[in-house]
Amino acid sequence: MTDDLPESPYLELLAHGAPAEAYERPVLRARADGAPAGRLAALERAKLLALRVRGELEGRRRREAELSALFETAHDLAGLRDLDAVLHAIVQRARSLLGTEVAYLTLNDPAAGDTYMRVTDGSVSARFQQLRLGMGEGLGGLVAQTARPYVTDSYFDDARFQHTGTIDAGVRDEGLVAILGVPLMLGSGVIGVLFAADRRARVFEREQIALLGSFAAHAAVAIDTANLLGETRSALAELEAANEIIRDRSSVIERASEVHDRLTELVLRGGGVHDVARALAEVLSGTVEFLEAGACPTEAVDRSRADGHAVPHGDGWVAAVSAGGELFGALVLHGHPRLDPVDQLTLERAAMVTSLLQLARRSASEAEQRVRGELLDDLLDAPDRDPRLLRERAARVHADLDATHVVLAARVHRPGPDDRTPPHPRGAADDPARPGGGPGRAPDDAADRQRLWSAASHLAATRRGLAAARDGGTVLLLPLGPGESASATARRTARQLGAAVRVPVTVGASPPVAAPAARPGAVAAGYAEARRCLSALQVLGRGGQGAAAEDFGFLGLLLGDTADGGRIAEFVRGTLGPVLDYDARRGTELLRTLDAYFASGASPARTKDELHVHVNTVAQRLDRISRLLGPDWQAPARALEIQLALRLHRLSDAVGR
Repeated sequence: MTDDLPESPYLELLAHGAPAEAYERPVLRARADGAPAGRLAALERAKLLALRVRGELEGRRRREAELSALFETAHDLAGLRDLDAVLHAIVQRARSLLGTEVAYLTLNDPAAGDTYMRVTDGSVSARFQQLRLGMGEGLGGLVAQTARPYVTDSYFDDARFQHTGTIDAGVRDEGLVAILGVPLMLGSGVIGVLFAADRRARVFEREQIALLGSFAAHAAVAIDTANLLGETRSALAELEAANEIIRDRSSVIERASEVHDRLTELVLRGGGVHDVARALAEVLSGTVEFLEAGACPTEAVDRSRADGHAVPHGDGWVAAVSAGGELFGALVLHGHPRLDPVDQLTLERAAMVTSLLQLARRSASEAEQRVRGELLDDLLDAPDRDPRLLRERAARVHADLDATHVVLAARVHRPGPDDRTPPHPRGAADDPARPGGGPGRAPDDAADRQRLWSAASHLAATRRGLAAARDGGTVLLLPLGPGESASATARRTARQLGAAVRVPVTVGASPPVAAPAARPGAVAAGYAEARRCLSALQVLGRGGQGAAAEDFGFLGLLLGDTADGGRIAEFVRGTLGPVLDYDARRGTELLRTLDAYFASGASPARTKDELHVHVNTVAQRLDRISRLLGPDWQAPARALEIQLALRLHRLSDAVGR
């Protein structure tokens, strides 16, 4: 009965894997035997179903062959010994499964800046096999540029990519027409292209493109694996000599594991850089310290940054702590002139952890700096702020606005030819885009101001004060400790900021401001006074130093509002020039005698006691001064000018000291 079923002959054909044309025979035979129309219709339906089954089976067999080829390729990679052999196998299998006449693979050459033919299968042209192409040229250049597969049915008629004489000549020599290219990817970068090509027009199906992409992925893995193996072999060769030592130093490896665990714990519980240094010192049985960037041994740190490793220095080792091209400092190990590789790696890992901690600290510090700056801006610009809210905001950054503070105005000092740089009008020279802000100096000035703000913010944070960028410089509000004066604080701040910025910094200070939270307006007044002091320092040619209002007396009011330091110097020179020149030529002390004479109430007797000389010596000096300045030098109006000039000259020297 089963022989009468229309499906029976087709089952036999499916079982024996008969070709497609054999499926017409049962219908033809039945028609020749005079089978009824119903029988013929049933056979036709059975034939169509059988052909569909056959197509499915063929597709499954094809996919099975593809998977088998991919499996074999993966197996080759697992036992990789020869990169050339693996790449040849990939190209051969790609050609076989896609049924193309040619398959080939190109790789990029970063050193030469081009790409070259690495492996071919089915190629007959020597010129084609030796092609070297410029980056971005040909179909391969399009694939590498977009990191996507591209296919062309007719290479020479396709205008989507850049044709060159060299490439076209090679392709024409090989006789290629239809070309499919897929990228070889390592991470997000393209390292080459895998191609399948025919010498006739052809449409590549989506499944074929995906299959070639899978082979390209295997090729990229093979290349990466071979490179890693090469690096591993080199590393093993270098370590082979030290192998016996490493075996004997299992305790060192245990210490490395211990320091790794300890460093991880430190990071998780919020430890700092000095905690890392202490933990490292215990593990390496030495002395380890973290040095800021300005205190590092420059030559050793530069070598460490260039090599990416710890380097020997003196009786120890130095590992640079840096990130993103910026140097934070260095970990310095003392007392270990010789360091085995494991301990060296431990030091380098500790440096990396330290750099991460520094980055985290910087992020937190920058956020805190912004908060401090905004609070100080409000104190300066909005004196009607609620004191209670000011105290709450200050407490968040550990500042006490009920304590006595001093307001400091700081500005980077750029000495002129005579080292008497006049103060800038407010807002003019600070903006390179405005007249007076020299275009040649703008980049350096902007960088200096940024470094000054950063250094001032750090100083304010360590002193529990506030800092903000303002008027082309920086303003600080720092607490005054017991026994501290505004003048001493200004001088110390000028030294600290100058050392941090590495250029001179001029600092003017206000008188003490008691409880800024209760009297916010006093901060703005103090800032105005501090700026006057800063201007006075610049007028006196003492840029790069620090002083407070108490250092100037009534002259501070005059100098702070004077924008031309040259006029002050001209006044001193015009009044005392002959005496200054005489002292300079002869090494005498006429200027000192003149100062002591006025300070002693114009009494020669008291003057000789002040100078510890004979009264005749005083008389002789006064006579010489009369001949130099003229006989009317003791007249009231002239004497006032001379005393003012003496005061200005003495003040310049006193502030300089």
